[in-house]
Amino acid sequence: MVRCWKRSENRLEEAQCSDGGPDVSPQSHFPHKAFWLSLSASLLLVVIALGLSGHLGVSQPLSSSLQIVRITVPDQTGVLINQSAVVDQKNDLVTFSVTSPANQTSTVLFDIKHGLICYKPVDQDSCFLREMEQSDYDNVNSLLHEPTRKQFQLSGNETRRQTEFLGVLAASQVNVSSLEEPLQALCQDRSVHWTRRAEGPGKQRLVYFCIDICFPSNICVSVCFYYLPE
Repeated sequence: MVRCWKRSENRLEEAQCSDGGPDVSPQSHFPHKAFWLSLSASLLLVVIALGLSGHLGVSQPLSSSLQIVRITVPDQTGVLINQSAVVDQKNDLVTFSVTSPANQTSTVLFDIKHGLICYKPVDQDSCFLREMEQSDYDNVNSLLHEPTRKQFQLSGNETRRQTEFLGVLAASQVNVSSLEEPLQALCQDRSVHWTRRAEGPGKQRLVYFCIDICFPSNICVSVCFYYLPE
């Protein structure tokens, strides 16, 4: 802004003058300010929209890779047993929730990628590990290869029942932090022990508990645990 002065009688007074350019009023700045505010708001909305679309785009495949399958089968007395399995095809994981006739639920995790089975009995303070065998892969593949079915009703007459005995190696405790993430999450509050297959506990051994697992291939396996001497 240019200031000009004029003499009026014996004093100087401030007067308006021009430096040759057009007069600019303060009000002329407001349209520019409104324009920038509008532009900033529009950019903010665009960023939010991109963020939401990106979040949905990432989370949707993760959720769609998980499927809950329910398996209903009568036990040897005819009482229906309900089981559920969460099938994670992306990570090659199948997690069974096995409910006993006493309405207690144990968890069995098949980590197909690393070839391990982890048993988490509801009434024990430990988890139990063993390596998968070919029969385990065959049984669990009946779930992985049926991605569209969510309900299986097994017939008691057609279901084959098997019994497996696992000896718990009490001295071979596993450091939980050395396990893969799915197993760590399952057994973070428990000790973990290796087990090994056996023909049976023998007369000198006591079977402490069993977990029954049924597969869509009409096979039910009763996994029974006993402790080996250290």
